[in-house]
Amino acid sequence: MSESLTVEGWRVRGDALDLVAPFEEEFLEPVTVRRRYRRGALVRRSLLVADVMGLVLAFVLATAIVSSSGASGDRVTPGFEYVAFLLAIPLWLLLLRLEGLYDRDEERTDHSTVDDIVGVFRSVTIGVWIFALFGVATHLVQPVLARLGVFWLAAVVLIPTLRSLARTLCRHLPGYEQNAVIVGAGHVGQQLALKLTNHREYGINLVGFVDDRPTGLDDELAQRLPLLLGGPDRLRECVLEHGVERVIFAFSNDSHEAVLANIRAIRDLDVQIDIVPRYFEVFGGGAEVHTLEGIPLVGLRPMRLSRSSRILKRAFDLVAATLGLLFLAPLFAAAALCIKLESRGPVFFRQVRRGSNGTTFRIYKFRTMVAEAEEKKVDVVHLNMHRERDPRMTKIPDDPRVTRVGRFLRRTSIDELPQLINVIKGEMSLVGPRPLILEEDAFVQEWARKRLDLKPGITGLWQVLGRSDIPFDEMTKLDYVYVTNWSLREDIRLILLTVPSLLRPRRAF
Repeated sequence: MSESLTVEGWRVRGDALDLVAPFEEEFLEPVTVRRRYRRGALVRRSLLVADVMGLVLAFVLATAIVSSSGASGDRVTPGFEYVAFLLAIPLWLLLLRLEGLYDRDEERTDHSTVDDIVGVFRSVTIGVWIFALFGVATHLVQPVLARLGVFWLAAVVLIPTLRSLARTLCRHLPGYEQNAVIVGAGHVGQQLALKLTNHREYGINLVGFVDDRPTGLDDELAQRLPLLLGGPDRLRECVLEHGVERVIFAFSNDSHEAVLANIRAIRDLDVQIDIVPRYFEVFGGGAEVHTLEGIPLVGLRPMRLSRSSRILKRAFDLVAATLGLLFLAPLFAAAALCIKLESRGPVFFRQVRRGSNGTTFRIYKFRTMVAEAEEKKVDVVHLNMHRERDPRMTKIPDDPRVTRVGRFLRRTSIDELPQLINVIKGEMSLVGPRPLILEEDAFVQEWARKRLDLKPGITGLWQVLGRSDIPFDEMTKLDYVYVTNWSLREDIRLILLTVPSLLRPRRAF
């Protein structure tokens, strides 16, 4: 192992030593071995198997539930139907391929099965219509609508379910992990590195940074961030030495021409290249790339939400919140009973929060602390986990004021469910910016006030990506991006992503 040095907080090894002194060159041995399959090939094969299984199971289920023997005019036997369906599977897979459902796992670090649902829905729907029209046109079969309906519903459910299982299995295989380097060790590069190291589920093994003028690190970052591997002139060499499969360009100090030269130098190495765009702070899911005579342009939609979009969002909130309250009524009753049996005080905890357009409202939660918790707050302020780094936020691990029932309610996020009442009242939305207490809201910068153009949400980007672990400034940026790029499809996606995020271990603050 080569000697280590510290440069402005960085741990420097190998050829990076020449950044500070003309030491004798030492080369790190490759940190990975050749693998039979990389992530892209591994996941594509697994998804292919999942899709074939989903289609076959849907067909078998539809055949078992709805018989086609009563259909008049069929010129083929049931046995031939099975053979014909199996022969048609490549066409079904082609429909899924046209939706890009086999290519995104290698490109996008945070891609999940939730992102596939719309594509699967479209592919299965188109496939069913093609089969029905083919049967009518050829008179070989008389499509049974009930059977087609069962097949469609089963396929729409089974394919995403099996895809999710396939991805889960892939994440436990060695070939899923990608070695990566970040070009640019400035503020943006360091933030990217922290996000990647905080989310191991992305399957990214960050080998190190490539930069010859890195921004200094404080002691905490120095312990968490990987090595400085050398300057940009060594990028191609670093990719080959360390088996790198992903290179992220994050605002290095090099000139425009030098960065372009580095990108072109590694294009033949079969690596995924990610480039952080300028003004990335305002980009979101609503940004679209179009071209003007060969020049790509990133288009941002107007920040004003149309009246029809607001009506649609409100209607979705009302329907979903009403159904949620009806479905969860037994759980509400059980939680209320447990709270009452353990400690005196009200079932609900109500607290003033900042609402949309500067208004205030009282948020509903199940009470998880002792009745006199507010009076005891001064005794636990020193336990705030953000006290040293960001005192604007108050989160107290293992808060002594939390009851035993309250600790369970917090870990399972059941304490948040009464916010459905706020949604019914029109004070909150199912998805939206984080509802801040007034003391925290006072620290929101003027440009980030745009986050209040929509009602606060029970869940949102902040909930899905880390909840209390996200710094205050990062949280307000996420809210800003959500509000300025709103779409109903994004709301549904975030609701679906909230479920697995709730299943991850959570500290009972």
